Amino acid sequence: MASPLKKLISSFLLIFFSTITVSSSEPPCRRYKSIISFGDSIADTGNYLHLSDVNNPPQAAFLPYGVTFFRVPTGRNSDGRLIIDFIAEFLGLPYVPPYFGSQNVSFEQGVNFAVYGATALDRAFLIEKGIVSDFTNVSLSVQLNTFKQILPNLCASSSSRGCREMLGDTLILMGEIGGNDYNYPFFEGKNIKEIKELTPLIIKAISEAIVDLIDLGGKTFLVPGSFPAGCSAAYLTLFQNSKEEEYDPLTGCLPWLNEFGKYHDQQLKTELKRLQKLYPKVNIIYADYYNSLYRLYQEPTKYGFKNRPLAACCGVGGQYNFTIGEECGYEVVGYCQNPSEYINWDGYHLTEATHQKMAHGVLNGPYATPAFNWSCLDFASVDNGSSFGS
Repeated sequence: MASPLKKLISSFLLIFFSTITVSSSEPPCRRYKSIISFGDSIADTGNYLHLSDVNNPPQAAFLPYGVTFFRVPTGRNSDGRLIIDFIAEFLGLPYVPPYFGSQNVSFEQGVNFAVYGATALDRAFLIEKGIVSDFTNVSLSVQLNTFKQILPNLCASSSSRGCREMLGDTLILMGEIGGNDYNYPFFEGKNIKEIKELTPLIIKAISEAIVDLIDLGGKTFLVPGSFPAGCSAAYLTLFQNSKEEEYDPLTGCLPWLNEFGKYHDQQLKTELKRLQKLYPKVNIIYADYYNSLYRLYQEPTKYGFKNRPLAACCGVGGQYNFTIGEECGYEVVGYCQNPSEYINWDGYHLTEATHQKMAHGVLNGPYATPAFNWSCLDFASVDNGSSFGS
């Protein structure tokens, strides 16, 4: 029979080693030296603008896009900065330039491959599925292959450090991507059962891209989930009806559409957990864009927004200040006097004020899993950054 002393020692050792196990599973604090971004318009800092025909520029090439911060259109689909811009500010890094149209790219500057309208699945596959929208032919795999092609030159021109080391010091933003794979069929009138069949394929495309980047030396990935599409002015207009029971009484959003977003996010989180087990030395962080945004619709005035948060700031017509075919960027379409009071910018995209609060919630709040570890940095909170609010 064990003595009381031996029992005490055994208990102490059990607690001690359990503590070590838990501590070692926490994400390490990293001083990221650059940002590499893939995705769609949520992170596009000007790629689509540079890829477009000069005789037929996109709407984001015109004011009031960019009016709040940059004062000129930059190709960002907002009145100002995007989530990726606030992440760069927080890390003390330059705004990540678009790859397309840039003269010189470097790890120090960061590189952004995200393109407005991009999909997780390849264009040819979507067409095969009967989804025939005029979407951007720069899918996630195209973006990744472009990155692989320029990587040797990128590493050679940037530093004496090895390529894997530089990629290991980079925060890799994986999207948001996949939203357009759903947007196109929804706006083409496909049924939700048919659209739901795309989810595992979208998740697989994102997962395979992460694995490819891990093989190249990537160490930290920020992988956003979906948005509450049932709260966007575009979807609310598309599915508008007179049945009050189909709307959330608190927010006015469409619950069935938001549930679809939650379904996607659950599948994505399950896959990210699987990857994390396979690659324990890699930090794979899930960014909960859904809840970081949805709280603003639930309590708009608490966060400084108008009490009617569903209408677009820039738009015209209808209950939600949005009309398909008469959208922001056209001459006849006006915009609100104070975009910072609005959540929705143009019916599809969000205002700078919304991006700011979402970035805050991911970087320094409860909307990243696992949470970022900033203990090695010179500041304790994202609130110390002048561009951030609560």
